[in-house]
Amino acid sequence: MPERLTSSDVSSFYVEDSTTPMHVGSVTIFQPSENGFDYDRLVTLISNRIALAPRFRQRVRWIPGNLANPVWVDDESFDITYHVRRSALPSPGTEAQLRELVGRIMSRSLDRTRPLWELYLVEGLEGGRFALLGKTHHAMIDSSEAVDIAQVILDVEPDHKELVTDEWAPLREPTGVELMVNAVSDFVRSPTEAVDHVRFGISDVNKSVMNLGKNMFGIASAAVTAARATTTSPLNVEIGKQRRYGMAHLTLDELKEIRRDKGGTVNDVVLTIIAGALRSWLLTRGESVGVRTVVRAMVPVSVQVDAEVSGAVSPAGVAEFLIDLPVGEPDPVVRLQRISFDMAQHKESSRMLGAEAIMAAAEFAPPTLHSMGARLGSGIGQKVFNLMITNVPGPQQPLYLNGSEMISSYPVVPLVKNQAVSIGLTSYNGGVYFGLNSDRDAMPDIEVLAQCITDAADELRNYAKPIRRANPSKVAERHAASRQRKSAAKKTTSSSPAKKTVAKKAPVKKTAAKKPATKK
Repeated sequence: MPERLTSSDVSSFYVEDSTTPMHVGSVTIFQPSENGFDYDRLVTLISNRIALAPRFRQRVRWIPGNLANPVWVDDESFDITYHVRRSALPSPGTEAQLRELVGRIMSRSLDRTRPLWELYLVEGLEGGRFALLGKTHHAMIDSSEAVDIAQVILDVEPDHKELVTDEWAPLREPTGVELMVNAVSDFVRSPTEAVDHVRFGISDVNKSVMNLGKNMFGIASAAVTAARATTTSPLNVEIGKQRRYGMAHLTLDELKEIRRDKGGTVNDVVLTIIAGALRSWLLTRGESVGVRTVVRAMVPVSVQVDAEVSGAVSPAGVAEFLIDLPVGEPDPVVRLQRISFDMAQHKESSRMLGAEAIMAAAEFAPPTLHSMGARLGSGIGQKVFNLMITNVPGPQQPLYLNGSEMISSYPVVPLVKNQAVSIGLTSYNGGVYFGLNSDRDAMPDIEVLAQCITDAADELRNYAKPIRRANPSKVAERHAASRQRKSAAKKTTSSSPAKKTVAKKAPVKKTAAKKPATKK
């Protein structure tokens, strides 16, 4: 019997419309090897390895009358050249031209009658480079066990290892009657499964209550944040079908240096930089930014799934954290301290996974993890947050595509209704790559916001230098000057009473001088 889509998978179809296509993407840039790289090599590589990602040869088949969730069926007319496409920029293509191409391709919805993915080879980048632009529907990769096509075509060694081509034969697609019969059978079986779930929940209710009580402070803090209505923001407007795309690049060493100087975690530093960038961007637009101005961000964070803590985390192992970014705070260090404190409260209510654990579990699967985070964002009320930020760590060693080294990787996180921009981050081989997906009409200045990210990182890093590298001789001079001022102040204070005493004795002397004159 064909595998049925989960309710989570199906939900991504229900929230999708012409203005909010639910596909997640990535833009990876490569430096070709001496042997070069071309479209035919890409098609051959994927053909030889697609068996490792069987979902990419399946399509969604809906049940007549929607009696049950749809199922995955083999695409009997699967054509790999339909999904693997070729594009080029006028040589030498700039990154600005690449960003424009990304925005146009991401604006188009995927064909639901075929497997829900596309991969573009973009040639002609300056410096002899090329790029891969991939987009995949949420339903394809929206789980921690899902495998993305990038995982099977990238190697950890430059020496290309060819895999044996599999002899794939698609299974016969079930008829409408067969699908309806299977749906009815599942429906008949579901009451028993529901009773089992209820019985399990009742037997474990005491443990759940106890564990939730331990974490009540953090949960209550998150609930209070969600209960407060978001403020009016240019980030929340009615959006259209077309997109713009922005990029920014930092190094992991920069973020770690700031963390060592000012505390917090690397993730806290990232959120602080984004808060500073949003502040500068709002000011460039002439928006009113007061000391209490905040931008509420939904930050999906991978957590350890704890079956004993009911409702603390989602089944997929990703929890949605709401945090108010203090964009009104002019001091970047205070911004970092406030964000670090708020994130610490969230840690009280769930156990976050470290970057090493995430990478070990998923290897290089940023599209998969970004997809999980974006699904959470689409399921929350539109007025609960202003902006979605996903941050996915990747491997810190180079990866190769048929011998060509991958030099950067930028995520593309989809927009939800009334969200003008989404920000995704992927760290890879010492770099941190920001991808800004935005509505074309609402964000004509997306490149300004991307530049503000770089500027905000410089502001935070440079702000720490005078404190961390103070000149000892200058410090000694300031202390000596301070002691001199204090000493002078004491002398002035001690001399004041003597002057007053002389002034009081003066009249007495004058009276004594007049007495002899009176006797004469």
